[in-house]
Amino acid sequence: MRCNKTSAWPFAPRRVDVAFIRAASGTCRNADHCKWRHGGYRRAFQLHRSHIEQSKRALRDDAGGVSMKLPRRTFLHLAAGAAALPAVSRIARAQAYPSRPVRLIVGFPAGGVTDIYARLIGQWLSERLGQQFIIENRAGAASNIATDAVVRAPADGYTLLFITSTNAYNATLYDKLKFDFVRDIVPVASLTSGHAVLVVLPSFPAKSVPELVALAKADPGRITMASAGIGSTQHVCGELFKMMTGVNMLHVPYRGGAPALTDLLAGQVQVMFDTVPTSIEHIRAGRLRALAVTAATRVQVLPDIPTVAEFVPGYEATGWTGIGAPRNTPAEIIDKLNKKINAALADPKIKARFADLGSTVFASSPADLETFIAAYTEKWAKVIKFAGAKAN
Repeated sequence: MRCNKTSAWPFAPRRVDVAFIRAASGTCRNADHCKWRHGGYRRAFQLHRSHIEQSKRALRDDAGGVSMKLPRRTFLHLAAGAAALPAVSRIARAQAYPSRPVRLIVGFPAGGVTDIYARLIGQWLSERLGQQFIIENRAGAASNIATDAVVRAPADGYTLLFITSTNAYNATLYDKLKFDFVRDIVPVASLTSGHAVLVVLPSFPAKSVPELVALAKADPGRITMASAGIGSTQHVCGELFKMMTGVNMLHVPYRGGAPALTDLLAGQVQVMFDTVPTSIEHIRAGRLRALAVTAATRVQVLPDIPTVAEFVPGYEATGWTGIGAPRNTPAEIIDKLNKKINAALADPKIKARFADLGSTVFASSPADLETFIAAYTEKWAKVIKFAGAKAN
């Protein structure tokens, strides 16, 4: 087999790279696929199974015909280096990340507590990583629309999901989701841990948790309990309370926490397990009475308010937020984001801002967060099934 091309060089470079690899690895299938120009004339060099060992040992240089040996150890080192190239590429990609703006998808409307948390961490990451972290609000279906969008996005680290405890509730509330949150979203980092507060009007007859339980048992189904909707934090906190105390309060779901709180203040409903950030100013102003917080211990922003667990042993309802990414996002990118986010959570300014909103920082590794989410999802699945709650 001849090559009719001519070379302007007196000693053209031999074309043995692919052929030599094939020969040395024992995969030569073509006895006439490698040739080069040598010493000013063309020469076909046939690689065949009988010549494999010879090919590994000797190659002629282009200029002087000097024998060049390639020992087995050297060959193995070269092969190992080739195998390591993908890992080197991944590390280089992580070091360069992000090289363009990153979208952080939030499943709730702008202006809410979740949106505020996302913007706080997004701004911090933008300043430290040199690229904009753009907050994109895709509200609807209890954050399922946002989750579905991220699940379908490329797993390259440039589309992230702001995850919350609502994602864990949805796994049980919805029967026909197009995704599996635990399977399809990879935890990147946790951000905050927050609690609800049991609030009533100052004129409400019950002044404590025991009095509320007694009142509810005396007239089952009469006391109304507002929430931001089926499967919301307010709803599941109330259902856990009902399950553990054996009381029956009438659940009144609203389309969001704001209208529910408005009706509570107006006396249209009587009880609400509201988030601390949205109720705290009303509590401080005396417009609402706080009966208890849902944390395991008393919280810093409401130090004089007892916990539900002080009257109902074992009761604890904690919400959380964090950031997730599509499944198969490179581990190096996830690790880089986790370290940066944990650094943000150690920043005194970030800690203080979260504390002002009634939350505490919640730092973890991706592996620990994955374990936490799995256990959290299982716990609240039992509560939701007990309540018989299903999303509309």
